Amino acid sequence: MKTSERILECARVLFNQQGEPNVSTLEIANELGISPGNLYYHYHGKEPLILALFERFQAELAPLLDPPDDVSLDVEDYWLFLHLIVERLAHYRFLFQDLSNLAGRLPKLARGIRNWLNALKRTLAALLSRLKAEGHLSSDTQSLGQLVEQITLTLLFSLDYQRILGSEGESRLVVYQVMMLVAPHLSDESRFAAEHLAQRYLET
Repeated sequence: MKTSERILECARVLFNQQGEPNVSTLEIANELGISPGNLYYHYHGKEPLILALFERFQAELAPLLDPPDDVSLDVEDYWLFLHLIVERLAHYRFLFQDLSNLAGRLPKLARGIRNWLNALKRTLAALLSRLKAEGHLSSDTQSLGQLVEQITLTLLFSLDYQRILGSEGESRLVVYQVMMLVAPHLSDESRFAAEHLAQRYLET
């Protein structure tokens, strides 16, 4: 692994463990066993580090936010999509632990987050619309719009909410919460299957 990638990965782990504001570039260098000058050669401070990690986060999420239109999906494929999204969010959870302050400090990051959120919501809306077209979901356009907002808020902040309550912040609980948001809008058969699968997530 290149030094620049090692620096990024170390920063991600420390930011997730301790919170980004509590980690200095000196601590990252010490953790890696390199000189501060070597780190500075690759990243001129924390801002470039954070922006580079956000770019990596976006790149990893991009395939999920642009699913092919011509692929036939089973109902369970939608929940797999959700699970993969939550896993990536957990992998970069420091970005969302104090999102408003972090975005306020870094205007470029704020713009990137807004663009990414819009892409996420468009994808969620498209997937819900496909579920509706396939007869699995019954809801009017306004209700679906509100459901997209509720799902987005849950995805962004549920892990941090769990930590505030004193738990580790488990991805499976986020998946369960989102599934239970969607379940009331599903047809009887699809709702039964979704609730059964959601219960498995809860019990894992």
